[in-house]
Amino acid sequence: MTTNRWLPFLLVLVSIAPAALRAEGLNADEQKLVAYVDAHHADFVAELEKAVNIDSATENLAGVKQMGAVFSADFAALGFNSRFVELPASTQRAGHLIADRVGPKGKRLLLLGHLDTVLHGGNWRRDGDTAHGAGTNDMKGGDLVIIHALRALHSIGALEGTSITVIMTGDEEAPGHPVAISRRDMVVAAQHSDLALSFETAIGQTGTIARRGIVSWTLDVQGATGHSSGIFSAAVGSGSVFEAARILTGFHGQLSKIDGVTLNPAMIVGGTQAGFDGNAGTASGKTNIIAQHTVAKGDLRYLSAEQRAQAQSAMQAIVAQHLPRTSAVLTFAEDSFPAMAPTPANYALLAQLDQASRDLGFGAVTAFDPKARGAGDISFISPPLPGLDGLGIHGGGAHAPTETADLATAPELVKRTALLIYRLTR
Repeated sequence: MTTNRWLPFLLVLVSIAPAALRAEGLNADEQKLVAYVDAHHADFVAELEKAVNIDSATENLAGVKQMGAVFSADFAALGFNSRFVELPASTQRAGHLIADRVGPKGKRLLLLGHLDTVLHGGNWRRDGDTAHGAGTNDMKGGDLVIIHALRALHSIGALEGTSITVIMTGDEEAPGHPVAISRRDMVVAAQHSDLALSFETAIGQTGTIARRGIVSWTLDVQGATGHSSGIFSAAVGSGSVFEAARILTGFHGQLSKIDGVTLNPAMIVGGTQAGFDGNAGTASGKTNIIAQHTVAKGDLRYLSAEQRAQAQSAMQAIVAQHLPRTSAVLTFAEDSFPAMAPTPANYALLAQLDQASRDLGFGAVTAFDPKARGAGDISFISPPLPGLDGLGIHGGGAHAPTETADLATAPELVKRTALLIYRLTR
């Protein structure tokens, strides 16, 4: 009889226990943020569909500007000074969306996204909680994590008095040259910020505290030409193809020993005549003529400026050891993505994200291995600015027709971002 009398009360306790656990560590305003995000998930999905169906491939300047106009209106509605800043025509890039507000409260934040995609858009498709299409996760989904987190903060008045700058570049996938111009606005914004958060694709329960840098290289090899029967002789030597093969094999042997460094010879052409026009290579010759000219192009990736210097020195030393009657010149592109080093300040920022995730009931957030992450815009400003990346939406297949985003986990990631920004700006 006693058990039956208390049964309804016990059932109520059981029903509210999960919510109470999820709210553990959250104040009243923080709980309102969570409720707002849950109430607006359908808006997130609808806006992602609209964004993906705008073709904003990097080279489609009009499409990038159109995407910028859509998001600019979103920021303006939140009280940001929002505008699209065009890049000089010489860069062959559209420009960037910049939105900012200035106030005295908390940390000054710089939030990073990008408007462009590798592939052309207009190909949205939804299959349950999986969204398909260019930009679903890289990174129109990440852009919307920013917008919806800020909307949640706006709904409780938490944006008032904050200093937040948002930059969504129009050329992250292929930066305009020179980067001194195409990343100038970002660098200036960083000088007036205390930390940076970037919303590239989330990977599991991790945050990105470091990213590898990347620099392109070109190897130009010359050799003596003549009848193929004379190869290896003192008069003709080894030819340009053998010399290129020796050098590339040496690169593999030396650089594969440096943890965090990779080198990819992506394209190679060789023959009597050879060369590249952009990303297209041509070669001509005959099987009975020794190849006079070989050209290879690729990229070098590294965890720090010191690693880059070490790798480049090793590469130049290998190039200098010529086979008979050959010569070679190795050059590196002037513009490149720097490395984002794993600084103590970045780990401290990750700890704050981890605490926010735990308080929301989503579990621990750990550091992602930078060796498995490509270059990104945040590397232009962090260091020296403390930074954290990988705060966008979950998904896969980026840069491919199979790109997807996980819609089911979007609310979790928006809540996590909203709570982190709330706490950083108090």
